[in-house]
Amino acid sequence: MRVADKMNFDQVNRNLSKNRKEMAELQNQAASQKTVNKPSDDPIASARVLGARVDLSGNSQFNKSLGYAKSFLEFTDQSLGELTENLIRAKELAISQANDASASGQSRRVVAREIQQIYNQLVQIGNRKMGDRFIFGGFKTQQVPFTMEGKYQGDEGEMQIQTDKQSFVPMNMPGSKVFMGVGHGADGITQATPSQALTVEEFQEQQKTAEEKKQQRLQQQQEKRQKATELRSPASQGPAFDGALVESKGPIEAEEVQGENLFNIVEKMYVSLNTNDKTGIQNAIEDMDRAISQVVMARAQVGSRAMALDNARDTLQKAKVDNQVLISEMEDADIFQTVSDMNKTESALQATLQTSGKLMQPSLLDFLR
Repeated sequence: MRVADKMNFDQVNRNLSKNRKEMAELQNQAASQKTVNKPSDDPIASARVLGARVDLSGNSQFNKSLGYAKSFLEFTDQSLGELTENLIRAKELAISQANDASASGQSRRVVAREIQQIYNQLVQIGNRKMGDRFIFGGFKTQQVPFTMEGKYQGDEGEMQIQTDKQSFVPMNMPGSKVFMGVGHGADGITQATPSQALTVEEFQEQQKTAEEKKQQRLQQQQEKRQKATELRSPASQGPAFDGALVESKGPIEAEEVQGENLFNIVEKMYVSLNTNDKTGIQNAIEDMDRAISQVVMARAQVGSRAMALDNARDTLQKAKVDNQVLISEMEDADIFQTVSDMNKTESALQATLQTSGKLMQPSLLDFLR
């Protein structure tokens, strides 16, 4: 096979281009300290790095939302702590006026003024705001939750904060549960909604469904009561008192038991103190115990939500570190390996230049001599 000068020139040109291209890529890696500078360098690594960066961006936003929700829950916990202290103070006053032999009608009227201040303090706590949002209003964060008469104007909505792609944690406690006792069973334990609404529309649908179930339950109870009355025989009637028969209604399903209305309890105690009703004051002590337990249970629920947010933030921090490690493994260059490859490529380039000079040494001038 005859090797022409043009073939030698083309081969030398290809070898020099190859060596210089490798040298340029290594210099680019050393300057950027990354092995993947464009998708064509490594398509699979580029896709994984892009996905990891998207996760980092999303986790950063999740972290900001969790920080705001944690502040909201901490402020709620602080308010519930003050609410508990006020109720404990009211209980102490009730005990002193119910059991102290030196207590009189005048002293009870003086204490009633302090109870009135505690009532006003309860209303103020129920109407507290964080920024421009009321913390006990449910979804109605722009409307005052409680009136001075103790009427609740909010709803039972719980604002859900997304802690992950498919995880949500409520960031608020509706005032109806804390102050009105809605959702509390006979054991004093708050009954959480099985499925929390994520939007106002879902919440309204849940409220509509709950109201329909309540009406159906009441209708069934009335039908059972009416049927029991129609089927009752004279033998099932109760004993006679003063010539009148007292009918026994028989067992009836118990209706839902609600918690305590804190405003009503404090108001009843205020009336009992003003009217010098010792029995009413003694009854208020038991009511205060149930009210305090109700607030404590609500505060425990707030604490559990704050703990869930802390766990979510720890998980996000770990995911952030894992994603950064993945990105580093995929695109970061090993500087020692890169410098070593640069030295090898530079030696190869110098050797190519030297051998190419010897190969292409004969020129046109050499033939013209």
